[in-house]
Amino acid sequence: MANIPRTTLPLAATVLTAFLALYIALVALGNITDFDSNQQFVRHVLAMDTTFKDDDLMWRAITSTGVQDTAYVAIIVWETVAALVLIYATWLWIRRDEGSARRMTTYGTLMLVLLFGVGFMAIGGEWFAMWQSADWNGLDAALRVLLLSGLVLIVAHLPFGGGETSRRP
Repeated sequence: MANIPRTTLPLAATVLTAFLALYIALVALGNITDFDSNQQFVRHVLAMDTTFKDDDLMWRAITSTGVQDTAYVAIIVWETVAALVLIYATWLWIRRDEGSARRMTTYGTLMLVLLFGVGFMAIGGEWFAMWQSADWNGLDAALRVLLLSGLVLIVAHLPFGGGETSRRP
């Protein structure tokens, strides 16, 4: 079996990092330019007003619009910073600074894992019972970003060494 040429994996890491950077930059831009749409999403999730309204869970609800809006702005800032980190990582991949590119890709993807995995799936999905809502359930979208981030992280950390191909006897 032949080794993969040395340029193939860094190219894949570059393209995947650039894709994720573009994607999350567009998500952040969408949240900034169409502020109200996802603001309502965050408000409903935190208020738990479309869940089963189980008395054992409703004490978790956050109904203060000030706190809800602060959480939403924090999400937008986090997305924006993650996008900038991934854009920088893409630039480092293009410059062939693999060590720095891997590090920045790791930071950017882990920021997205924290936001979409911990923030949306664990806290939003479970703590605020977002899974119970037919109207305000973002678990599928969060899973997509989490899986894409994981894929980029894995590819960025594959060993790139060895440009030789195996020789047949």
